[in-house]
Amino acid sequence: MKVLVTGFDSFGGENLNPSNLTVQELPNKLGNIEIKKITLPTVFKESSKILEKNIEDFNPNIVICVGQAGGRSKITVERVAINIDDARIGDNKNNTPIDEIIRYDGDNAYFSTLPIKAIVENLNINNIPAAVSNTAGTFVCNHIMYESLYLASKKFKNITTGFIHIPYIEEQVQNKPNTPFMKLDTIIEALKIIIKTSAHYYLKEDIKVTGGREH
Repeated sequence: MKVLVTGFDSFGGENLNPSNLTVQELPNKLGNIEIKKITLPTVFKESSKILEKNIEDFNPNIVICVGQAGGRSKITVERVAINIDDARIGDNKNNTPIDEIIRYDGDNAYFSTLPIKAIVENLNINNIPAAVSNTAGTFVCNHIMYESLYLASKKFKNITTGFIHIPYIEEQVQNKPNTPFMKLDTIIEALKIIIKTSAHYYLKEDIKVTGGREH
């Protein structure tokens, strides 16, 4: 079993990005799972080109993309990516797409093929706050989730893939009163659980439990 895990470099004036920090702290192996860890640039089209090249080179069974969601208090497992880029701020090369289609030959949206409900349940069982999220936004996180699912649909047929948002870490909220954060070690442990759960359910049906919200 081979799992490719991606984080992002820092963006938006931040000095660090916890997605990159936590991903790079993962071991190279978890049992029989081989893990490759890469850092993607927070740049719309460039990130997806690097992702595709790494999928071609590593030939993983599973791709798990990780990004920061400042302000969220839980690990949030994204359900869906939409075929639109709409940037509130510039990416790291000052690209600011507005209502731009990501792939003209792609679906309007793709749903995660990771076992999102099982992941959330296993995290909560291990006392790590987690929930299903129904929006990955319209910035580079949504972009790379959409691209990973597009590539899995069109080119890499046996890959399961999806996106995980993680909160700020403590270091990032020193001057942000009342802003939620999560300990770095907790996020690292969460990613290990996510990888093992994704491997266990590889090409199998997810569990049937509610993850819906009213808003």
